[in-house]
Amino acid sequence: MKRIKYQATIAMPALSIFRDGILEWYRREGRDLPWRHTRDPYNILVSEILLHQTTVRSVLPVYQQFLERFPTIEACAEGPLAAIKEITDPLGYKVRGSWIYEICRYIVTECQGVFPDTLDALLALPGVGRYTAGAVLSFAFEQDAPILDTNVNRLVGRFFGVDYRDQRAEIRHELWALAEAVIPLGQGAEFNQALMDMGALVCTAKKPLCLTCPLYRGCAMGQSADDGLRAAETRVRYTPREKKTPKKESLA
Repeated sequence: MKRIKYQATIAMPALSIFRDGILEWYRREGRDLPWRHTRDPYNILVSEILLHQTTVRSVLPVYQQFLERFPTIEACAEGPLAAIKEITDPLGYKVRGSWIYEICRYIVTECQGVFPDTLDALLALPGVGRYTAGAVLSFAFEQDAPILDTNVNRLVGRFFGVDYRDQRAEIRHELWALAEAVIPLGQGAEFNQALMDMGALVCTAKKPLCLTCPLYRGCAMGQSADDGLRAAETRVRYTPREKKTPKKESLA
């Protein structure tokens, strides 16, 4: 099972700059997207799988069309798969339609139609990885679950001085630990949406808007470092996450 190996402890004021800046910006500039007006886990799952390796603009009409044709898990599980793929395949990455179909069939047959609401159960669904599971837990069930898509990966890596392009397992664990540590208690759904929007609209892959970014003064890759905030090693401490051991039953 995919787990976060480390626990990250982030020093103040870096954490405050990051949290406050992102939330204040998002409440002014965040995108109004249809899947942000629902807590239905099926709708959210559909949106997340449709968004794999494509743009929000491309997904918007497909999302609406898909839910009109397959409004429930049960309707999607009945297929047929060809009708599902007819809607999803034009987005490219043609496995996405099969994923949605297989997930819905699994939930109907193995979960009695009840959408899983734990990390372990979500990761057991066909094609669901750590990011998609975190998105569903966060956006549908309002849990403080971390997410790490391309945009969040880049944003967190740049701010905290981690090479987000490095694919080594240890670096991935550090980035996941940071994505978990930055979430304000009880605000996972809003904050994760804010992270994605900030990465997509401000901290972009090419030509990031650093000079107007609300995180600029604390960013490890920014241009203002008079107070030493760019020294990532003094701002974040990683510790191995404790493994939970099962309690031994009493022999008495």
